[in-house]
Amino acid sequence: MTSVSFCRRSGANRFRQVASFVFAIGLAAPTASRLMAQTNVPPVPSAPPAATSVEPVFPKTDPSDFTADSPTKEQVEGFLRASWGYDTNRVYEVARILKTDVPGVSNVIVLVGEKGRKETGALQFIVLPDGKHLVAGGQQLEILPFGEHPYAENRTSLVARANGPSSGGASKDLEIVEFADFQCPHCKEAQPTIQKILTDFPNAHFVFENFPLAQHPQAFRSAAYGVCVAKLGGNKAFFDYASAVFEGQAGLATDDGATLTLNSAVTKAGQDPDKVEACSKTPETKATVDASAQLAKDLSVNQTPTLAINGRLVPLGNADYNVLKQMITYHASNDGPAK
Repeated sequence: MTSVSFCRRSGANRFRQVASFVFAIGLAAPTASRLMAQTNVPPVPSAPPAATSVEPVFPKTDPSDFTADSPTKEQVEGFLRASWGYDTNRVYEVARILKTDVPGVSNVIVLVGEKGRKETGALQFIVLPDGKHLVAGGQQLEILPFGEHPYAENRTSLVARANGPSSGGASKDLEIVEFADFQCPHCKEAQPTIQKILTDFPNAHFVFENFPLAQHPQAFRSAAYGVCVAKLGGNKAFFDYASAVFEGQAGLATDDGATLTLNSAVTKAGQDPDKVEACSKTPETKATVDASAQLAKDLSVNQTPTLAINGRLVPLGNADYNVLKQMITYHASNDGPAK
């Protein structure tokens, strides 16, 4: 099992968005023992193995195993297609949709396999009466979005509210939002991955959103300086500033070191440190940083760095770049225009 690299928000609850759930159940090789037992697995394992002539074999479904009125088999398949469609090696079969003793609550079981492997596993989750959420997990239960378009509400919120510094294309039909903390070491580690994404998807609308974590004493100040650099110098100045802050991140360990590091980054971005410092202390700047952090919380982002790909939340700890690229390509081709 691979280790996961991220900075978690202090006091964050365990209710995560469906992206984390899909990674947990979806990208590792789905052997029966792992899929039945796993509850806290790496969010982004390695890319699946190349396909061979071997195919998993699922037992024939029994109509008596579909006793619930909702969701329908087609709705579950739509959910899985939205979540797994990027991976052409994955195969699955909705095996059961059963009524429970609680009105409107259904028990769903999906058999899962991968081309090139005989082993299969089982995924089980509970769909709630609203038809928009599911409950999954073992010792730590998670409440997650469900439906044929599970990322649509997130996408709508991000199109309307992700107003941070941006680069790339003007169209939000493919929008990639990064939630990051300047003092989070894993956010610094993720920057080469971000740059690869921007190179491979130059038409994507990329947005940086501040999510300063409480356990990082210089994170809010760094974010406030960034807001002011963007206000005074525009998007390019901001990204020059961000690159310099991440590069000099070790200097944020102390108050004096942070002052030197941030002022140096401001200068590299072509801005006046005194003007930026004054701007960073205004209520307007604080409100801008707070709004960015609130957006992250409203989406249930609880770790940095996290990407939102057309609303699909993807924790970047140990992300396999080829998998990310497949996922972005899939959403770019299938999500349709932003609304």
